[in-house]
Amino acid sequence: MDYPTIAKALLKQLGGKENLQALAHCATRLRLALKDDALVDEKAIESLDGVKGQFQVAGQYQIIFGSGIVNQVYAELAKLTGMADMSTADVANTGAQKQHIVQRAVKGLSDIFVPIIPAIVAGGLLMGVFNLLTAKGLFLDQISLIDAYPGLADLANMLNTFANAPFVYLPVLLAFSASKKFGGNPFLGAALGMLMVHPDLLNGWGFGSASVSGTVPTWNIFGFTIEKVGYQGSVLPVLVSAFILAKIENGLRKIVPSVLDNLLTPMLAIFITGFLTFTLVGPVTRDIGFLLGDGLNWLYDSAGFFGGALFGFIYAPFVITGMHHSFIAIETQLLTDIAVTGGTFIFPIAAMSNIAQGAAALAVGFSTKETKTKGIALPSGVTALLGITEPAMFGVNLKLRYPFIAAIIGSAVASAWITLFNVKAQALGAAGLPGIISISPGYIGYFVVGMLISFAVTFVLTLLLGIRQKAKAGALATA
Repeated sequence: MDYPTIAKALLKQLGGKENLQALAHCATRLRLALKDDALVDEKAIESLDGVKGQFQVAGQYQIIFGSGIVNQVYAELAKLTGMADMSTADVANTGAQKQHIVQRAVKGLSDIFVPIIPAIVAGGLLMGVFNLLTAKGLFLDQISLIDAYPGLADLANMLNTFANAPFVYLPVLLAFSASKKFGGNPFLGAALGMLMVHPDLLNGWGFGSASVSGTVPTWNIFGFTIEKVGYQGSVLPVLVSAFILAKIENGLRKIVPSVLDNLLTPMLAIFITGFLTFTLVGPVTRDIGFLLGDGLNWLYDSAGFFGGALFGFIYAPFVITGMHHSFIAIETQLLTDIAVTGGTFIFPIAAMSNIAQGAAALAVGFSTKETKTKGIALPSGVTALLGITEPAMFGVNLKLRYPFIAAIIGSAVASAWITLFNVKAQALGAAGLPGIISISPGYIGYFVVGMLISFAVTFVLTLLLGIRQKAKAGALATA
């Protein structure tokens, strides 16, 4: 490829150097922040050699080139613009200035949760393996693999310990990530997270029963009674406390003499935030989190398959906006209170949506005669079936529109099916074909049927809409 020529043409089609505010790249995409998106010539960019797709999200304009190619195009653009020292964070922060308050809030949640997703997914998948070993009737009639092979019992116990660790100590991960996002010292944040799950506290999962029996331990300080309760698996209390910690820390650094800063600031920040956490922030936000999780679960149970169909229909549009990252907080809360909720209903619906996006891209790949489109659609469709929908959604389905319409319809039908049978996940994992091991053992069959429905409905509908689209285009050409 002639990378200098591609870069020059691309810069012109982006509205010129003056329209470019920030420039960076990730593994496959150029990430750009532009002054005026209206100056972009999308059709011309689409025809450039090497371009596999383009989309706008979170105030950024992103162009998919693919691994290896994107590095070369970026290097030439950096020479032309002088923007060689920018990171993806610089682009994200510049683009965020064009977002409204809801978009910024969602981006903030995304920035906090995305870095810790590998830990949550690792724990979720290990929990899925544990479920396979202990589920009765899954492989053998009325007994589990452990019942049949007792030698696997200790292996299952070890897997359970490994799987639970990211959820038990979730406040440590969250507080570290959130403090960094809020501008505080992430290691102070980690210390706050450790404080919230300290073994001297009543385990957060035992709070409900201890509250009913009246055995919640307390501190009695100057007439104040403060509950000694941990926040294992909690989300909202940690986020709010980490925000307070960052603000207190930065405020103290402005007034504490520099000679005492390293001594007093960390100590006072942790003490003040910890006191506020256990007296005010924690109890209030814990109750809000319980209400939020219970409310969504009630809506899911009450609306039945209509609610499931609606959620399945809108899930992919949520992905486009990035708002799906906010679901992780809700899912974590649902899993924390799994004895009451039975697990998370969001993960199975996300899997139906991802399967549908993959089916739509594969249908395009099998039906199109365009080599470039086929080369993008087939591999991205397989990737979407495994839970990563970005290449399929942005590179194929949204660009052609009709595959995306077919996908959200297929997702809605499949989501209605799994909601009818109350399919829920006991853990988080890859929302696609690998998600089977995260599903409650008694509902795996319904989940598999749901995936088949999602794939079949979407695939057939994409082919039909594609035929209709070609017929319409042919009619316009002959008119």
